[in-house]
Amino acid sequence: MSVTLTKGQKISLEKPDGSSLTSVTMGLGWDVAKRKGLLGKLSSGSIDLDASCMLFDAAGQLVDQVWFRQLSSRDGSVVHTGDNRTGAGDGDDESMHVDLAKVSPQVQALVFVVNSFTGQSFAQVENAFCRMVNRASGQEVARYDLSAQGNHTAQIMTKVYRHGGAWKLHAIGQNCSGRTFSDLVPHAQAHL
Repeated sequence: MSVTLTKGQKISLEKPDGSSLTSVTMGLGWDVAKRKGLLGKLSSGSIDLDASCMLFDAAGQLVDQVWFRQLSSRDGSVVHTGDNRTGAGDGDDESMHVDLAKVSPQVQALVFVVNSFTGQSFAQVENAFCRMVNRASGQEVARYDLSAQGNHTAQIMTKVYRHGGAWKLHAIGQNCSGRTFSDLVPHAQAHL
């Protein structure tokens, strides 16, 4: 059963039987906002949103990153499936597979972010979401609505972090600005 997350909500990634999820997918989906009036019906656009994952150590230092120019973390625990430059189609437009059992012991938190590489604001985006899926079963674990429209060009979506020997998920939803993950590092560090 999927949990619909609210901003600031935290959930455990333990299964009902007491075991932990080890292989998950973080998916991102969005649509281009429909324009109003006659011109909106005649034109369609695309928005190049990019999902990225930043891996931080216990001191809050960035130790690795996964984005469209580096599709895998050095330890192989996080793998990006590729860049979608339009948001066209149903379902996840970009996704990253995460093997939590392979995440380096040095890494304490994985922060997932989205940014508009082309600089278009979220005022031009609708139906944006991120979701976590259990890769073993294909079932959605949690979903977080990112459709807060505005002039921001990026958002800190969620954080997956170690807590007491288990993994937890935290819905952050902080609006910010930036074209790539590197612009968002200070914003992400504020949530560690």
